Amino acid sequence: MTSLAADGPRGRVRRCPLFRAPSIIPGFGLTFGLSLTWLCLIVLIPLSAVFIKTAGMGWQHFADVALSERAIAAYRLSFGASLGAAFINSVFGLLIAWMLVRYDFPGKRVVNALVDLPFALPTAVAGIAFTTLYTANGWIGRVLEPLGIQVAFTWVGVVITLIFIGLPFVVRSVEPVLADVSRDVEEAAASLGATRAQTFRRVILPAIFPALMTGFAMAFARGVGEYGSVIFIAGNMPYRTEIAPLLIITQLEQYDYQGATGIATVMLIASFSLLLVINLLQAWSRKRTVD
Repeated sequence: MTSLAADGPRGRVRRCPLFRAPSIIPGFGLTFGLSLTWLCLIVLIPLSAVFIKTAGMGWQHFADVALSERAIAAYRLSFGASLGAAFINSVFGLLIAWMLVRYDFPGKRVVNALVDLPFALPTAVAGIAFTTLYTANGWIGRVLEPLGIQVAFTWVGVVITLIFIGLPFVVRSVEPVLADVSRDVEEAAASLGATRAQTFRRVILPAIFPALMTGFAMAFARGVGEYGSVIFIAGNMPYRTEIAPLLIITQLEQYDYQGATGIATVMLIASFSLLLVINLLQAWSRKRTVD
């Protein structure tokens, strides 16, 4: 039922808010309540439990486990390899997205499907595959070994594996935004005398930069917490190729649950800080583009 009421001296007709038409999606109150409850159960409560468990351990125990030389070496490898892989994926992921959006070629659907392969492939399978390829007797390793290049059981192998699992995040984040950038904008820039490099730097890059940063952040976050595909190729040597997630598993195997949560807390704080910086950079880029 719809109720009409006069509004103002001119008698404009408006709908009475007491008789709104039914909506397919539930109202804001129900939707907000369910969303907040679900986020609390899935995200906030588990993360809060990590911080609460860590608060129960003494400072000395926390420093001995979470800030030890071995833990710092693991943090350095996990965050450093993840940042390096995310930077590399930002470059080549953008190139792949550009190719898929701007060009038609035979086998395009196959290439498009291959981009999503890391999503569907179990991480352990990826780790075993890369280890098999890059060991001294592997297909690629036997070629690199005489040149003095060792990939398996080094930080290089960790970076290569993280590149593999993080590439789809950049491609799928940039691809729809790049598709919305019309070729007319490029033609207009060219008609004004801009070179190809200037067109990309001043026209295309500002439009896709927030999406590129989103893909970078997701690839980085995935790499920091990656475990299954890395442990096979890393070698897991303390102080050298041991990743932080493996160190957490080691603490759990020793029944040091507070030590495990302490390492997890350090990783959470570092990850949140880096993601905050990336989000601030995205907001600055959007504001600069609008202005």
